[in-house]
Amino acid sequence: MTLYEDLKWRGLIKDITSPDLIEKLNHEKLTFYIGTDPTADSMHIGHYSSFLISKRLAQYGHHPILLIGGATGRIGDPKPSAEREMKSIEEIEKNVLGLSKQAKEIFGFEIVNNWDWSKDINFIDFLRDYGKFFNVNSMLDKDIIRRRLETGITYTEFSYMIMQALDFLHLFETKNCTLQVAGSDQWGNITAGIDLIKKKTGKDVYGLVMPLVLDKNGKKFGKSEGNALWLDKNKTSSYELYQYLINTDDELVIDYLKKLTFLSKEEIEEIEKVHFSSPEQRIAQKRLAQELISDLHGEEEYQHAKEISESLFTGNIQNLSDSEIEEVFKGVPELIYSSIPMIDFLVENSVASSKREAREFLNGNAISVNGKVITDENYLFENKKYNVLRRGKKKYYLIKKETVDEN
Repeated sequence: MTLYEDLKWRGLIKDITSPDLIEKLNHEKLTFYIGTDPTADSMHIGHYSSFLISKRLAQYGHHPILLIGGATGRIGDPKPSAEREMKSIEEIEKNVLGLSKQAKEIFGFEIVNNWDWSKDINFIDFLRDYGKFFNVNSMLDKDIIRRRLETGITYTEFSYMIMQALDFLHLFETKNCTLQVAGSDQWGNITAGIDLIKKKTGKDVYGLVMPLVLDKNGKKFGKSEGNALWLDKNKTSSYELYQYLINTDDELVIDYLKKLTFLSKEEIEEIEKVHFSSPEQRIAQKRLAQELISDLHGEEEYQHAKEISESLFTGNIQNLSDSEIEEVFKGVPELIYSSIPMIDFLVENSVASSKREAREFLNGNAISVNGKVITDENYLFENKKYNVLRRGKKKYYLIKKETVDEN
């Protein structure tokens, strides 16, 4: 397959601004850019597909540039429903540093910051040199703007489109960048940049947008949606990422393999065939987790996440270190260690509503500690930093021993 055919097969192209781009992608070497605003100090899975398409283009000889919006991030692009909360300058600058470091480590792209060429443009020059090329009627017809007219949109948000168009123009003039790549929600901003370049220089440039990667509820991944899976392993651990991916719905997993891995068409089709012959084995989900985590965090991190998951599945919690227990059981209810009989501990900590219910749990093999079923009412927890109590199949409690401050 040609590059364009491969991108289409993977479902990575929603629209292009000109059919001429197909030939250029397949046979020329383009400089292109993809942008992200510093709304956080880490990218998330929602960004990952976009940046992978950049790596795919780079493999065919195209040159990627990552633009971090130190300037546009101070404004914030219009959200579909409401104005975006403005971040402090200090937080934006911190996020720019975090994203730059992460992008270099994971993707190795050339990185630019639009603050560098935006900060010295004064208001009069902005209006004379750029604003006069934008027709307000055309701007109002852009989808994201049109959707906000009912609830109202500020002049600041309205100006975001011009700032992003200015970025495309600057990169075209300084780096011969002739293509912008983005998610489909950026179509209006991309076409605004293409129009500005045409009016200012008479030259043609191009845009490519891809469908947004959605979760099982049809929502895009992101901070504002509350479902961000961060690429920084200190914010979303390899184990957390593994658990999410291994539980991907069957109707989504092949689509994710196409968009989020470099596996070939033949490999994915073979995985699909084997997976749907025995879906309970989760072959496709396991391969998705392997490919994605290894690419982001390395093979060792993937193996570590897999081993932790297998220890939990088999009940071998004793094999986990304290740090692994902290990682795995982050967010589960924490209870304070107490050297009292199990039946009393269950009632005092509301794991059971009464001693009668506690006995039912114990006699029904519904209580386990560190992977071992407990039936003894007088059982005492081991005297160590963490014990893991499970009630039923899914309800976990982390029993934490309080440390004594010797000072």
